[in-house]
Amino acid sequence: MRRTKTSQPLKSKIEVPWDTEGANNSNSQVSIPLDQITLPPNQPRRYFDSEALRQLTESIKQHGILQPLLVRLVDEGKHELVAGERRYRAATEIGLKEVPVVIRELDDNAAFQLALIENLLREDLNPVEETEGILQLLALKLGRNIEEIPPLLRRLQHERKQAANSNNVIGKKKFDSLLSENNTESAPNNLEDENIESNVDETQVNPDLKIVEEVFDGLGLMTWESFANNRLPLLNLPEDILEALRKGAVEYTKAKAIAQIQDKDERTAFLEQAIAQNWSLSEIKQYISENKTPNTEKTEPNNYKERFTAATAKLRKSPIWSDPSKRKQVEKLLLQLETLVNVG
Repeated sequence: MRRTKTSQPLKSKIEVPWDTEGANNSNSQVSIPLDQITLPPNQPRRYFDSEALRQLTESIKQHGILQPLLVRLVDEGKHELVAGERRYRAATEIGLKEVPVVIRELDDNAAFQLALIENLLREDLNPVEETEGILQLLALKLGRNIEEIPPLLRRLQHERKQAANSNNVIGKKKFDSLLSENNTESAPNNLEDENIESNVDETQVNPDLKIVEEVFDGLGLMTWESFANNRLPLLNLPEDILEALRKGAVEYTKAKAIAQIQDKDERTAFLEQAIAQNWSLSEIKQYISENKTPNTEKTEPNNYKERFTAATAKLRKSPIWSDPSKRKQVEKLLLQLETLVNVG
């Protein structure tokens, strides 16, 4: 399930484990000087589309900031931005003196989680930033290092697959056993007990799996299985390809195609050319297809001596010596070889 554009990106279904409605967390909007707002040291988003930012800047010039920035008080008269960096950058570009804000009392962890959620629900987020953001959010929710999340998701996939296979086998054996009972009156009771046992097993959910499912259900972007299957492999792409994706310079489908070029220098040069000339996916695939064979030949070992020896042995036994025209060709090639050797 893909997200739909929303004007209230912070209103996701993810439960926020901190107080946002207390006396110090009023949702009322106020205006504060722009120079009192600073950017956080760890901002989840690193790249912004220049054209989209230009359009936002023009819109704010005409209509003002329609959605307030979310900030938290970090020092007397100083606030730290939690959500709304694009609006903050646009306001700075225009030179606004004051901006509308909503002030909430949040610790470092809570502020970073809110920033992550707000960022993940943006329409213009690229696949790499979205994937990395989800991994960061999962790490916070699970209380683990971000490096532990991909293997955890793969383990959960393996456990679910094993459980499904096990339930199918066990269920079939028990059902067959019930059918073989001679006492027909006891069969329904046994079957009823079996259903109760099955329901109890289903409620024993892995706590990690429960948290993972809650996060993905709250974001509404995709299922965790789809994320593990289709998004985690994205991070295995070469770093130059990932960097272009993070900047939004190339589409995901094009990036995957270009990543097939194994030689780094050739891939980097082609990537720059494809971006500069805005080549289509079909043009990129055509280039890769046409250059696949030459690239393969370059990697083959230079076994020229073995090939010459084999060709000479065949030439001695060949019947071409009785053919005047072919003999002349051999003599010509032999002369070329002699000349080449003498030059050395």
